[in-house]
Formats: sequence, structure tokens, C-alpha cells
Amino acid sequence: MDTISIIVGFLAGIIVGGAIIFIVVNWITTRKRDQIINNAEAQAETIMKDKMVKAKERFLQLKEEHENFIGDRNRKAQSTEDRLKHKEVQLSQQIESSKRKENEVDAIRENLNTQLGVIDKKKKELDKLHQKQVEELERISTYSADDAKKELVEALRNEAKTSAMSMIKDITDEAKLTANSEARKIVVKSIQRVATEQAIENSVSVFNIESDEIKGRIIGREGRNIRALEAATGVEIIVDDTPEAIILSCFDPVRREIARLALHQLVSDGRIHPARIEEVVKKTEKNIGDEIVEIGKRTTIDLGIHGLHPELIRMVGRMKYRSSYGQNLLQHSREVANLCATMASELGLNAKLAKRAGLLHDIGKVPDDEPELPHALLGMKLAEKYGEKPDICNAIGAHHDEIEMTTLISPIIQVCDAISGARPGARREVVESYIKRLKDLESLAYEYPGVMKSYAIQAGRELRVLVESEKVSDEESENLSFEIARRIQEEMTYPGQVKVTVIRETRSVNLAK
Repeated sequence: MDTISIIVGFLAGIIVGGAIIFIVVNWITTRKRDQIINNAEAQAETIMKDKMVKAKERFLQLKEEHENFIGDRNRKAQSTEDRLKHKEVQLSQQIESSKRKENEVDAIRENLNTQLGVIDKKKKELDKLHQKQVEELERISTYSADDAKKELVEALRNEAKTSAMSMIKDITDEAKLTANSEARKIVVKSIQRVATEQAIENSVSVFNIESDEIKGRIIGREGRNIRALEAATGVEIIVDDTPEAIILSCFDPVRREIARLALHQLVSDGRIHPARIEEVVKKTEKNIGDEIVEIGKRTTIDLGIHGLHPELIRMVGRMKYRSSYGQNLLQHSREVANLCATMASELGLNAKLAKRAGLLHDIGKVPDDEPELPHALLGMKLAEKYGEKPDICNAIGAHHDEIEMTTLISPIIQVCDAISGARPGARREVVESYIKRLKDLESLAYEYPGVMKSYAIQAGRELRVLVESEKVSDEESENLSFEIARRIQEEMTYPGQVKVTVIRETRSVNLAK
């Protein structure tokens, strides 16, 4: 019983203690909550006061800025108004000054009108007096003024005509006496100052070799090397008993030079076979093209000629490998240019213009294509195309009388061209006709489709035609050979007979990668 009482009492104590603890904790929590709320309200009130203070300060700042802006605007408006008032005062003063000047001008105008009236009155009086004098003179002399004037003019005209005829006769007689002498002097001086050596072009070149053993390597097995070289260059290669020499025969100096340089490189390198021959020939052709441009530039620099179109410079360079009746065309053109400059300076004309026209007078002989035009007209068209002056174009076109001469340098070009060509031994007429016949022979073959290259060799006794295997079959090549031979027989004049050889080659090329 005592134990139960103890337990009950213990439990009752626990309950009472728990209740007391709960009450105490609740009271403490309530006090803390109230304290937190009071602190939060105090902080909120402090923040609100700070914001209000800042807002008032910002308001005052904006108000001050607005007042300053209004003040500046009012000051600017006042300044503008002051300037306008000042300008208005100045404008009023200018208007008053203009009115005063206008009044002065009106006064001057009235004064001038008065004076003009007086002058007109005096002029009329003078006219009346002059008319009276003329009438009195006509009455006395029985001649009218117009008749007297006509008679005086006619007498003066007859006198002037007589004097002019006498003067013209004297000048003409003097010119006849001195013209031939002066012309001879100018021509002789020009020739003496520009005397040059003459170089006759040949149609063969001699290629020297160190020993005759190299001839066999150049010919190759069954002649394949020499055939490949002839096909690539269009030059006939003559290997005979001449010791340590091979003859290169071709009417075209460019092709002959390409063959000579290619053969020199092949012999120096030692590798001579058809593939290597084609490679070397293509490389040599490119080098010759570059050399032609360099020759043209060097020629223009030597002669002091500037501003030529690059294409005209290239044509000047090509002149080195062309001939005119056996005379080297570049040397001939340089000589004509110097002669023209000398003669033009003796006559008091533009020497630079004459020298330029003299250098370009034969460019119609070296075009890329061969149109059916005289070389003088073709040269004139090329000069016009590349921006040369009309005086130069006319001189080029008229130096063989294809067109009318319209400038003073045109007859100079014609005369100097004749002087250069007329030197003893300068030209061979047969060479030009020979070269023209071979060119016509090659051009005839190019008219047929599929023809890749055409070469006249053996002085025109053989025509070799290389065709594209993709466009021309074997049967067609036979027909082509027959057709070309028939046209040569019908259309051309030639000594002996011409052998037409059509070559068709098929190649298969693949790459191993």
C-alpha cells in the first residue's frame, strides 16, 4: 500500500512538474515572440523613416535640377531674343542704307538719261551735217559714195593680187631650186647617222656536236628519236656525213631556234627518247615565249620608247625571229625607227612620235594568226586596238599606200622603210616568196578538221600533217592525205612534186597510284 502511494505520489509530482514546466516554457516563448515582434516593428519604423528621408532628399535634388534647367532655358531664350533684336536693328539700318543708295542710283540714272538725250541730239545734228557734206561731194564729183567705194576696193584688190602672184612665183622658184638639195641633204644625213650592218636570214642552222657518236643517239633505234623530234618541232633534221655537225632546216626561225635549243639540252642531258623529247620541246617553247617578251622590252628601252601595250611589246620581240625578204625584221624595224627620228628632227617634227611609228610599222608581219590582209592594214588595226595615236596608226597603214596619208610623219615612215630595204645586199626577193609558199602550204592543211599540226619540210617538197586520233580514223587519214594532195595540185604553184604524209598516233596513258 505504501508502494502504491509512493508511485501515485511520484506520478502526481511528475504531472504537476510537467504542467509547471509547460506553463513556464509557454510564458518564456510568449515573451520572446512579443519581443521579436516589437523589435521587428521598431526596425520597420526605422527603415520607413530612412526611406522617407531619402525620398525627401531626392525630391529636393530633382526640384533643384528642374529649377536650374528652367533658369538655363530662360537665359538662352533671353539671349536669343537679344540677338534677334540686334539683328532686327541691323536689318533696319541696312534697309535704310539700301533706300538711300536706291535714291542715289535713281538720281544718277536721271542724270545719265539727260546726258544721253543731249548726245542723241548732237549725233542727229552730226548725221545731218555729214549727209549734207556727202550730197555736196556727190553733186560736185558726179560719183555716188557706193560707186567710189567699189572702185577703190577693186583697185586695191587688183594691186594686192598682182603683188601676191609675184611673191608666190618668187617663193615657188626658190623652193624648186632648194627643195631637192635640202631633201638630199636630210636623207644623206639620216643614212650616215644610222648606218647599220645587214644580216641576211637563212633557212638552215648548223648544230655542232662533240663527236659523231652522238648522231646515233639522236637518230635513235630505227630512227624513232629523230622522228619524234621532227614531229614535235616541225623542223627537218639532216644527219649526213658532215663531221661533228647536224643541219636543222626550216623556213620558220622560231621553230628552228626551238629545235636547236631543245637538241642542245637533250645532248647535254644525255637522256634522248621520245617522251623526254616532247617534254624538253614544250619547256623550250615556253622559254622562247618569255625570251620574246624580254627582247621586246629591251628593244623599247634601248630606243627610249615608253608606254607600249604589253601585246605590242611581245610583237616587237617576235620580230627577232621573223625576216622580210631575208632581212631580219627586228633589225630592220630598229633601223627604220632611228632613221625616222633623225629625219623628223631635221624637219622640225616630233622625233619621238616618228621613232615609235618606225618601230611599229611592220607589226602586221608578226600576228598570232595570219588574216588575209596586207601587213600595213593589219598593223594599223593592231595599233588602233592597243591604243596608239591616230598619227601613228595612219603612218603604219599608209607606208605602202594602202590608205591615204593624213599626217606629216606618214611619208617619213615610207621613205625610211625604203631606205632600210634598199641597202645593197639587205634583201633577197626569192626568200620571201619561198617562205610565203611554205606558209600557204601549212595553212592549207589546217583548214581540215582534226588536224593538230602541219609542217612543210624539205624546202616544201614534203608536207607532214599530224592529226588527232580521237577525231580522225585510219581510213579518214588516207582520205585526208588524198584530199590535201589534190588541193595542192589544183590551187598552188610549186616546182617538182609535194609529198603529203598524214601521221595518226594512238596513245594509251594510265597512272599507277
